Parts: sequence; structure tokens; C-alpha cells
Amino acid sequence: MKRATAHIKFISSNLNGICRLAAAFILATFFLQASAFNEDDYGYEEVSIMLTVARIGSIEIPAIIYNEEVYLPVKDLFDFLRIKNSVKGNLDSIQGFFINQDAPFLIDKVNNRIIHNGKVTQLNSLDIVRTETNLYLKSAYFKHVFDLDCVFNFRSLSVTLTTKLDLPAIRELQQEQMRKNISHLKGEKKADTTISKMFTLFNISMADWGITATQETMNRSNVKLNLGLGGIIVGGEASALLNFNNNPLQGKQQQFYRWRYVNNHNNLIKQVTAGKVFTQSLSSLNAPITGIQLTNTATTYRKSFGTYTLSHKTEPGWTVELYVNSVLVNYTRADASGFFTFEVPIVYGSSSVKLRYYSPYGEEKVTEQVMNIPFNFMALHQFEYNFTAGLVSDENKSRFSQLNLNYGLSRHITLGAGIEYLSSPAKPQFMPFINTSVRLSTNLLASAEHTVNVRSKATLNYRLPSNLQVDIGYTRFDKDQNVIMTNNLEEKRATLSFPFHTRNYAGFTRFVLNQVIYHGAKDMERRKRTSAELLLSSVYKGISSNLTSSAIFNSSQLSEIISNLSSTFRIDGKTRFTPQVQYEFRKKNFSTVKGELERSLFSRGFLNLTYEKDMINNLFAASIGFRYNFSFGQTSASKRHSTNGSSYMQSARGSIIYDHKTGYINTSNQSNVGRGGLILVAFLDINNNGKRDKNEPKAEGLRMAVTGNRTQKNGNDTTIRISGLEAYNNYIIELDKNSFDNIAWQIKKPTISIIIEPNYFRLIEVPVSIVAEVSGTVYMDNRIELVGIGRIIINIYDENLKLVAKTLSEGDGYFSYVGLSAGTYTARIDEAQLSKLQMSSSPALSFTIHQNKEGDIREGLEFRLNNMEVKK
Repeated sequence: MKRATAHIKFISSNLNGICRLAAAFILATFFLQASAFNEDDYGYEEVSIMLTVARIGSIEIPAIIYNEEVYLPVKDLFDFLRIKNSVKGNLDSIQGFFINQDAPFLIDKVNNRIIHNGKVTQLNSLDIVRTETNLYLKSAYFKHVFDLDCVFNFRSLSVTLTTKLDLPAIRELQQEQMRKNISHLKGEKKADTTISKMFTLFNISMADWGITATQETMNRSNVKLNLGLGGIIVGGEASALLNFNNNPLQGKQQQFYRWRYVNNHNNLIKQVTAGKVFTQSLSSLNAPITGIQLTNTATTYRKSFGTYTLSHKTEPGWTVELYVNSVLVNYTRADASGFFTFEVPIVYGSSSVKLRYYSPYGEEKVTEQVMNIPFNFMALHQFEYNFTAGLVSDENKSRFSQLNLNYGLSRHITLGAGIEYLSSPAKPQFMPFINTSVRLSTNLLASAEHTVNVRSKATLNYRLPSNLQVDIGYTRFDKDQNVIMTNNLEEKRATLSFPFHTRNYAGFTRFVLNQVIYHGAKDMERRKRTSAELLLSSVYKGISSNLTSSAIFNSSQLSEIISNLSSTFRIDGKTRFTPQVQYEFRKKNFSTVKGELERSLFSRGFLNLTYEKDMINNLFAASIGFRYNFSFGQTSASKRHSTNGSSYMQSARGSIIYDHKTGYINTSNQSNVGRGGLILVAFLDINNNGKRDKNEPKAEGLRMAVTGNRTQKNGNDTTIRISGLEAYNNYIIELDKNSFDNIAWQIKKPTISIIIEPNYFRLIEVPVSIVAEVSGTVYMDNRIELVGIGRIIINIYDENLKLVAKTLSEGDGYFSYVGLSAGTYTARIDEAQLSKLQMSSSPALSFTIHQNKEGDIREGLEFRLNNMEVKK
């Protein structure tokens, strides 16, 4: 007792000291924690935001907000963009390479710095934040270092990321889409809903406009105006292009007008065209044909069986899209000299190859070049014809007609024949011809053609397993013919091309040998001219280079050898510099030096500077130009000064889109005449009849995807508009089943197939079904307790006892099914499964689903299973 009293006195006398010691310990702990907190947090608030990346999609990621600025998680963001990265240490740093292996980066928290492409960006402690799970970087540095512009909306807690870079995630999506497009050519894609063509009597929806003004020295000026109109007349595509010019020296401008009707379901005549028609004539026509064209060739093709290498030139650094029969199948980027190459899928029937061009900074080039593959294959026993007749708009008003027939004799052989007539003073006027295309093997193609008294030609294409391709062509002209404007008697051509690449290097080489035998201009003797060209195109560490050397021999005498070297350098992501030099070996001197500098300004503007010097003739030319793309049109202005004088040019072009059904009118900076569009409106299908009734409202939140479109979403009425679609092309629209926040709103048929009508906006109303959820539990009664049992099949029947759905119970016996419409249903355990398990079940359960815009829920259904032996 005394000892206890002593202890109490001791504690009492030292209580104040103990309290002071505890308070000091707590205070020290607080300051230590505060110090640790301030090292990496500084009072940041960690939240979840929605990140949206154009052309990729949206994702919810964590973020930190401090002073209304957003910090983004480096790893989560780079993983979403498919940028290679790895975390080192305890989130001390993140390293990897940006887009390609030649652009390594290091984001270093320990030393507060970013190293990218050898450039060091120093950070302070407030710019980079480390937590237990993430390393966050202030959003401004993503743009400053990586050219990823992140715009933060504090009110909606969302970030929109935009960039002009070709991100790996975008490439993956494009490659996936191209694979889908090629499957479309092969006829492999299936759709839930197919929308057929509608007949329209009259409609005008598209208009393109353009103006170009040029002023030159000596007070010469020129103004060109053009107006394109597109619509539908009596169910057919109607288009016109009107040109005006104030310069009488250029003569009367050619005006274009055409009407075309397409019905791919008619076996006799699938296309009828009237007005200015296009045809692959044997004769050299210097003016368009006004007449009529009939064919049973469809605007769509079903199968692809091989590839053919196509190479061409455009502006340096431009991206080129390849369309086969109006379907996007591939894209590539031109090198420093503008050279590019494609692997073109060969499709049964005539393959129309179309190219579109885009600048490195997003500018689109409207010019589309149509090219044709020299092989024309038809499917087995398929027959096609093409008949054209009309007047040539030349001085003689020549009459022209052509009949072309093709037949698929086998899967590997196609035969063709026809005749062409031209009434102008030409020899001969009647030109019968035959042709054939043969697949000698998988990698060996051949074609031949003979036109009586005009020409004979043959082509051979062979590809080795190493991708080395050999093309050989020979053409012989009749010496007395004059329908083809040429002095050549024979043309021989051989081409070898080979692509190659390593881990850090990609290239393409091509060797072309041409030989022409022709009549001399004065003595009419046979003469020979031979030319050779060697091209080497490569990309190494982001630098695109092109070396082209050519030699010309006249009658076996060397005439000249010229080499042209050009390269393209990217500077700070917005500037492109392209130097070019040309050397003439016989003169042992540089003949031309040229440099071009292009920089993007204000996100939609482009500044261009060029300088060119002719060293041989001591001539020079310099120019400065500025282009700006408004939403309604593209504008440009430039000045060129040379040894011969100065000139100024201003231009603007755009288009107007109008839909009379919805009263929608809008402008665009791209051409739209001849193309079509879609208008998608989602609505709540309350009565589930698949049609929109007056009392059924629009459903907000629909998301979808369709190839090659410019989508505009109206925030006021949730309408989705898609413009710029290729006419007569079969598009597959993929509707996102998870578009809506309400799980009860579902799209039962998410895949729609539709053929685009030219100069017309097609309205598609998407029914959104309102479905209900039914749930419950399946128990096993073992006479002691009820235990949930899994993998039991529950069948659901409608009021007519028709099976409409089935679901499976989970491990604890719980089951649910979402997708029932309003009505009366019965649920019961699958009898076949009960028989196999030798079990019995409690009676079937009936329930009613009520009609409700938010969906209905029926829960609490219970089934009890008994073992038959136990029951006995």
C-alpha cells in the first residue's frame, strides 16, 4: 500500500514534465511530417480528371491541381499515347524515347530537370511533384518540351490534348482502320443494319468557291473566279463548275457540268453519266468530251488479291493518303524531294487510285490525282462493258465513241476487246483493240494490248520474296498513225525498286532505264534516246534525304549527267528547312541552289520563304508567302521577286454546306462538291418499335466512329454531322454501346452500313432502347442452410413463352440480366441443366417490367434448388 502511494506521488509530481515532454514529441512529429509533406506536396489536391486526345479518345486519369493549374501523371499519359517509358527507382525518374528511338528523354525528379534530344530543361521544385504512386509534371512543360498542348478546364475538370505530331497511338488507330478498310475491299465486314438509297427529286446542298488574283510587272493583272455547285436532280448526282477569267489572252474558260445516276443493283446498267464525261481514250484528246456514258461496272468492289508498287512525287514532307475506289487504304510521307511510294491493293475490276495531300502542319491540298494500275482483272465469269459517245470540245467538233468489253475467263486470266472511233482528221478513225491481263503466279503479273494500226504494248511485273520488284514495259507505235500525238516508234522501260530498313534507318531505292526510238524532226531517220535514273530515298534520325541522279544518251552519245540532292530538317517541331542542290557533271559545276523555309504560325498560319539561284544563267528568284486557314476557307498571299520582275498573288477558297431537312447551314475550308454527309440523331425508343415517334425525345451522349470524316457535334441539340465522305463508298458506322451514362439506355444494333450519296446529307435516326434489369439469387437447400450456388442457367421467357434471354449465376448465387423491354416475363431454371445435375427447382417466377424513361429494375427473385435424392 505504501509502495503504491509512493508511485502515485511520483507520477503526480512529474505529471507536468510528462505532459510537456509529450507535447514536445507531438509538435516535433508534426513539424517533421509537415516538412516531409512540403517536400513533395506543397498543399496539392489530387483529383480525377477526364483527358481527351483528338483522334484517340478519352480516359480518366489522376491529376493534381494547384493554384488552378493542372499537373498530369507522366506515366499514365505516356502509356495512353503509346510512348515508351519506364519508371526508375522510387519514382525518382521516368525515361524512354519520344515517338522514335532517336529521341530519348529523361524526366528527373531528383535533379528537377528534363532531358530530351540532348536539350536540358531545368525545373524548380514546384514544377514536378512525386507522390506514393505517381510522378506529376506541370502541364505547360508537356507543350514546352514535347509539343503536347494540354488545355485545362477547371470547371469541368477536364484536359484536352492536341498535337501535330504523329503519335504512336494515332498510328496504331490509323493502321487498325486501314486494316478494316482493306477488309471492306475484300467484302469481309458485316453490319447489323444496312441503309438503302433514297430517291430524291431535287436538292442543292454543296457549293465550292474560289478566287485568285495575280499582279505582275508591266501592269499585267489577272483575276480568276470559280464556283462549284453540287446537288441531286431526279435521283442522280448533279455537279457544275463555273470558271470566270478577266484575261482574254487565255481564251474562253472551259465550263464543267455532269449528271450521273448510280444503281449498283441493276445488272444491265449500273451507271449512267451525261455531260462532261471522262474516259481512257487511245486517242490524244486535248479537250473534254460532252456526251453520255453507260456501264455495268459497280462503284464498289468486293475482293482484293494482291499489291502493286506505286511511286510518285509531290511537295517535300507532305503526307499522302491513298484511296483505292474511294476507300482509304494507306498513307505515307514524302521525302525531302517530294518522292513517295505505296503498296497499292489490286482489286478485281478497274482500280481507280486517288491521292490526297496534306502539309506537315495540317494544311490540306484539294488537288486529287487519279491514277490507274496497268492491270485489269475480272472475277471468274464476270463481264463488264463501258460505252462512251459524244463530241470533243475542239475546233473540229470531232465525234468520239468507244466501246470497251472485259471478261473474266478464269481467276487468273481476263480478256478484253473493244473499238474506238474519232472523226477528226486522224489516221485511222476506227481503232479496234484487244487486251489481256494474266496472273502467271502469285508474284508475277503480265498484261498486253494491241490496237490495229495504232500501237502494241506489254507490261510485266515480278516481285521477289525479298520485296525487290521488277517492272518491264514495251510499246511499239505504227509509223503511219497520228491519233496518238508522238514521234516515238518504240518505247522500252525497265524499273527495279527495293525498299530496305534497319532499326534506325529506312530507305527506298529505284533504278529506271528508258529507251525511246523516234523519227528525227528533219530527216525522219530513226534515232535513239536512252535515259537512266537512280534514286535513293532515306530517313535517318528524323532527317529525310533524297539523292537522284540521271543520265541521258542521244544516239549512244552521253548528253548530260545531273545529280540532285535534297534534305529536310525539322526545327523545334514547327519549322521545316529544305536545302537542295543540283550538280551537272559535264559542266563540272553546281547548276542550281535552292532553299525553302516553312514555319507554322498561330496554329493555323504558315509562313514560307524560298530562294533559288541559277548558277549557269546567273538568275535568281526569291519569294515570301503566308497562308492562313480560317474555318470558312483557306487564304494565302505571296510575293515573288526574280531577275525577270516581280509578281503578287492573293487567293481564297472554301465551301458552303446546306441541309434543307434540318435547316442546317455551315461553311468549310475544304471542297465538298461531289462528296456526301451524314446526320445522326439518337432518340429514346420508348415503345421499342425502332421508329421515332412524336413523343420520343433525343438522347444525349451518342459516340460513334466512321472513317475519313470531319465530325461536328451541335451542343444544343446533340446532333452529330459528318461531312466530306466519298460518294458511292460503303461506310461502316460503329456506334459506341457505352455512350450513355444511364445503363438502361442501350443500342441494340451498333453497326450500320450505308452507301454515301453525293451532294446530300442523309439523316439517320438511331433508336436507343430503354431496357430493364432483373436480378436475384439461386440457393442450394441442403436442409441445414441456404447456400448460394454458381453457374446455374436462368432462362427468361416472354408472355408468349418464347425464350428471350438467359443468364448465369455467379459464385455466390447472384444473377442479373440487363436488356428487357416493357412487358410480362417468366424466369425459371434451365430444365436440361437440372436434369443433368439431378436437382429440382422452386416454381418459375413471373414479373412485370414497366415502361420508364430511366429504365425499370426488378430484383429479389429467389430460386431454391434441392437434390432429388435428398428430397426423397
